[in-house]
Amino acid sequence: MPKKEAPLEHLQRFIPEGAASLVMEYLQHYRVHLTITRKRKTVLGDYRHATSTHNHRISVNGNLNKYSFVITLIHEIAHLVTFMEFGGRVQSHGKEWKGVYRKMLEDFMRLPIFPEDILGAFRRTLHDLPASSCADEGLMRVLRKYDHNPEGMMLVEQIAEGGLFGVEDGRVFRKGKKLRKRYHCMEVSTGKLYLFSAIYEVRQASEKKHSS
Repeated sequence: MPKKEAPLEHLQRFIPEGAASLVMEYLQHYRVHLTITRKRKTVLGDYRHATSTHNHRISVNGNLNKYSFVITLIHEIAHLVTFMEFGGRVQSHGKEWKGVYRKMLEDFMRLPIFPEDILGAFRRTLHDLPASSCADEGLMRVLRKYDHNPEGMMLVEQIAEGGLFGVEDGRVFRKGKKLRKRYHCMEVSTGKLYLFSAIYEVRQASEKKHSS
């Protein structure tokens, strides 16, 4: 099964020590149905508001490290709280959500749960929070240090210009120049150009194997 309901008493396996009390306070207060999922390519977590037949539902990818997990969970709870306060009248990542998310982050930052490098990354963006942690390159670089990455995985920015890298679906790209925040990269088999985030995870590919 792709999803598994998370018994609240087992939540501490996925979050930093010391975070459980505040997390449980939110989950129990809003009667959240929390599920922990397998890795999803497009999202780290999601939120669906309560209906006449279902409680509020939040899901978070179970493969995340404990800091990424709790940050994603806070992000999704912030959507819940924003919905409860403003309904569906506001943008999903608008100023109302940012205000709720900022306040929640500040509450969690007061707990002794985050290393100093993660706290520093938070402080640099609290004044203008991005729509997701994935959009915060500084935070993502820090969080990646706590991942259990498969051997050989690198960030696009770590590949030399002109070097080759492969992505999860098997396609191979040649890294080009950086344009603002993204890199122009050419798919070797088709010659098509794509834009890649500097912090997209890839695997270095062999020049000899893919040379024409």
